[in-house]
Amino acid sequence: MKVASLLTGLAIVGLVTVGDVALNGMHPLSVSSATAAEAKQAGPSVQEKIDLITKNKGQIGGGDQLRRFFYGDLEPIGIQVGGAGHVVNLYNKANDVTFSYCSHYDVVVAVKRGRVAQFPPNEVK
Repeated sequence: MKVASLLTGLAIVGLVTVGDVALNGMHPLSVSSATAAEAKQAGPSVQEKIDLITKNKGQIGGGDQLRRFFYGDLEPIGIQVGGAGHVVNLYNKANDVTFSYCSHYDVVVAVKRGRVAQFPPNEVK
């Protein structure tokens, strides 16, 4: 009985060791491929994102783009008449940019550097 339990213990230790070596052997490959995938998905810079939102302002879906690029970084600083009734001015502190957003049509209607509480009425119509 003691020999059988000793052999069973050795077999389990052997399996764990072989499994660990196999996983460690594959690990560097998965890390390097993950790093390469992250580099490809790095995407546009912050300035390119702001430029893209500015270029697409007034187009439906621009609000989705704004949320995707600056999720959690936007602070509401004002509401004003515009768009389809009212627009919300959202300030991005990290990049010092204010976006005017119309939730009715999910569009960004104005973009300006700095903290802008109220945009000129002709910009948010």
